[in-house]
Amino acid sequence: MSQSRFQPADRWKGLDKNVWVEFTELARVNKAVSLGQGCPDFLPPDCVRENMIATHETSPWNYQYTRGFGHVRLVNVLSKVFSPLHQREIDPMKEIIVTVGAYGSLFGAMLGLINPGDEVIIIEPFFDCYDKMVFAAGGKPVYIPLKPKKSEGPQSSGDWVLDEQELVGLFNSKTKAIIVNTPNNPLGKVYTRNELEVIATLCKQHDVVCISDEVYERLIYTGHEHVRMSLLPGMWDRTITISSAGKTFSATGFKLGWSIGPAHLIRAMQLVLQNSIYSSATPLQETIARSFELELTRLTSPECYFNELPRMLEPKRDRMAKFLSEVGFKPVIPEGGYFMLADYSDLGVKLQSDKVEPRDYTFVKWLTTEKKLAAIPPSAFYSEEHKHLAANFIRFCFIKSDATLDAAEGIIKEWKKSL
Repeated sequence: MSQSRFQPADRWKGLDKNVWVEFTELARVNKAVSLGQGCPDFLPPDCVRENMIATHETSPWNYQYTRGFGHVRLVNVLSKVFSPLHQREIDPMKEIIVTVGAYGSLFGAMLGLINPGDEVIIIEPFFDCYDKMVFAAGGKPVYIPLKPKKSEGPQSSGDWVLDEQELVGLFNSKTKAIIVNTPNNPLGKVYTRNELEVIATLCKQHDVVCISDEVYERLIYTGHEHVRMSLLPGMWDRTITISSAGKTFSATGFKLGWSIGPAHLIRAMQLVLQNSIYSSATPLQETIARSFELELTRLTSPECYFNELPRMLEPKRDRMAKFLSEVGFKPVIPEGGYFMLADYSDLGVKLQSDKVEPRDYTFVKWLTTEKKLAAIPPSAFYSEEHKHLAANFIRFCFIKSDATLDAAEGIIKEWKKSL
């Protein structure tokens, strides 16, 4: 028997490392306070829990297969919620597809649209699955980093910008798509209208698809606005907009996402879905449909979860920034999302590195094992060429209970005493 015949397919070579597997396990083994993985440690809103119970008690069909491209009740209410946001009537059967998480939408877009040799522009820092999915489709990722405009004083995620001329130089006849993540994970950057217009102009000039990852669309903080790429002139016909029930309702374990876009782009994703996993779980789709139906009746009310969640998270963001600053971190204040990058270079921690592992990996391992505070190294969100840009940063998550933040702050205060 030849061992080589039983190896993973070539498309997966070099893609074996996973930051979530490594650092989630490290936090568990060390019983660390986790500000790492981006999942809440509190219950989702009452409407989700109550609707989940109702879903299981009201119909036998909620236990069976549903429409492959999206449970009818769910796509209908998604059309009602998102049509005003996209300023057009969205066809629930042709212009929406429901997937297993936003991951499923990203994978469907890559496998449905990218041919071998196609180039896909990825803006760094990026969620780490983007380039792996491009590789799996046979495409070529082309990277461009956001860089801070200033090196001194307090920083906001809005201070990190693209070099416009560098971006222009990446577009060519091989460019098939660009992925834009706003608000950005891990940075929290909310792209301005002007920034998106630059990207949109290039997409139209070079006939490029925009895959707009907007899973944190509901988490925009005071003074900032979420601008949808699909709303810019000429962009609806070339944009796939990706959303997530897990991010919208603080229920990441549901692994339920959807994409909205023109029928010709959604059709490509449908072909991937019908020939792979076929459909998402019926009871979860029914639960989220019912929850959206409730929120639709109170969109302008403070009780609407879409309004309540950012109002709850903004003080947590500010609290984290304060206690991190007190020990010597330099936080980058996010405009959206629920992650915060923090520069640790002034802390004076002496690390022994094997010079193979990125420095932020070494620091996060030290922080997790020695201080029992878990985070994520953001160089995982960069290409090999640009990992050095994240060497002095780590990523913290603040969608956590007050008890978890209390514990984290306690660790920081004890650490401060030893400095």
